[in-house]
Amino acid sequence: MRVVIAEDSVLLREGLVQILARRKHEVVAAIGDAELLLESVRVHVPDVAIVDVRMPPSFRDEGLQAALQLRLDHPSVGIVVLSQYVETAYAAELLEAARCGVGYLLKDRVGDVVDFLDAVERVAAGGVVIDPEVVRRLIARRRSEPLDQLTGREREVLSLMAEGRSNSAIARRLVVTEAAVAKHVGNIFGKLALELAEDDHRRVLAVLAYLRGQRR
Repeated sequence: MRVVIAEDSVLLREGLVQILARRKHEVVAAIGDAELLLESVRVHVPDVAIVDVRMPPSFRDEGLQAALQLRLDHPSVGIVVLSQYVETAYAAELLEAARCGVGYLLKDRVGDVVDFLDAVERVAAGGVVIDPEVVRRLIARRRSEPLDQLTGREREVLSLMAEGRSNSAIARRLVVTEAAVAKHVGNIFGKLALELAEDDHRRVLAVLAYLRGQRR
């Protein structure tokens, strides 16, 4: 398998080269920016390109944008995007543009060499490999629609929960009883389909759902 690596961290880039070489794969180019990535793929036409999301000069999404361009220019080249953090918007954008021969992995997965190599090989063969944590977040984002079921008062309560306020503080703010707030909180948990657990844990999940809904 012929591979192009685009990763601005020299240590990680060299580590990837060594990992792939031990599996007898040929790294035809290992570079540190998105512009060189596009040129390297054009010259070498590898089986797969491994691309960091954030690359010079701004370290925002240059790698992702280059990966999307690669899919347009070289649809037969597999693309594995590496990200330091779970960025569901990037993962969704990549998946919408490429339904096969694509992978989105957290950099932590590189440490599990066997799984990482298996993922790269599957992408090169036309498969789709998405990091389990990314899948979990994407599913959670898709489930943000239940927010639409909340009443106006329940949204008020949830927004105050997002500020870290306790039930008693929320009651004082809304000039209602704590029992009324507790009832609203219970309704929120139910409508967001949060499974039974410690209330503190469910409060966090509810707030995360609220924050995701605010970004839609």
